[in-house]
Amino acid sequence: MRPALPIRSFSHPWALPYLSRVRCVLFLLVFTLLAGPGGVARGASTTVPFPLPRVPDTVELERVSGSSYLRVPPACYRQECALVVVSHPRGQTAGRMRASASVTALVDALLAAPFAVLLSDDGGPATWGSPAALAQVAELHGEAADHFAWNGRTYALGLSMGGLLALRSALPGSPYAVSGVALIDAWTDIRAAWHSATTRRVEIQDAYGLPGQPPADLNPLTLAEAAPPLPLFVVASPDDRVVPMPGNGERLFTWAQGHVSEFVKVSGPHLGGNRFTPALATRLAQFFTRLEARAIGAKR
Repeated sequence: MRPALPIRSFSHPWALPYLSRVRCVLFLLVFTLLAGPGGVARGASTTVPFPLPRVPDTVELERVSGSSYLRVPPACYRQECALVVVSHPRGQTAGRMRASASVTALVDALLAAPFAVLLSDDGGPATWGSPAALAQVAELHGEAADHFAWNGRTYALGLSMGGLLALRSALPGSPYAVSGVALIDAWTDIRAAWHSATTRRVEIQDAYGLPGQPPADLNPLTLAEAAPPLPLFVVASPDDRVVPMPGNGERLFTWAQGHVSEFVKVSGPHLGGNRFTPALATRLAQFFTRLEARAIGAKR
């Protein structure tokens, strides 16, 4: 008797036992019709709800540190889409981002583009872009990509502390590839954060498992300055008294890739409301859309 192949593997349906073969063929027929002319490259591993939702879907991805939430617009079940991973500010969670009207304004613009959006738990509320946090987000990224028609491209958005993880994920040595980074009032220099306050120093030492400040080879800003230029969308304010603009977003942007990158200087305090307006949300979505257009054009 031939061993039964897992029904999840749709690559060679003729190798399945008869009943499994029938189910596989029916699934592929229905999904191909739903996908339309463009098809879906990752149909072999994509978990597709049926019937397809009419509004953006939410998938909870649970971990010991807390839940992350994948938002999938209906279009990303019918056509290939990129994924945007959103990393949260210090002391926050993916659940609080999901409930935030400010973050929702950004997410809604991304969903409409359309992009799938992963609101990441980042391994906890104060992980400061640590290697352990990046490893957990890599696992979440892999799981999230199986829930929609992922096109193989990923982008990152970091808010405040989340900028460290977002930036690190786009640099050499990251466990998953990131093709562009958006940062809002974001830390990029872990050593500057370590020196900024005793409470932050304690959190960073705990997150990194180190007795002192993280070395240069764990500092996203130092790594970015030694790496090829990145496509960057940086929002920062000279009035920010939490994350100094000159030593973080402004300094990083001197290493930004030309033509596609954008620096948006705003006014007001840290994570003020003008970072989450419909106009800025549209500019954010347009940044990632430009990168998508460039990636698609490069394949032709």
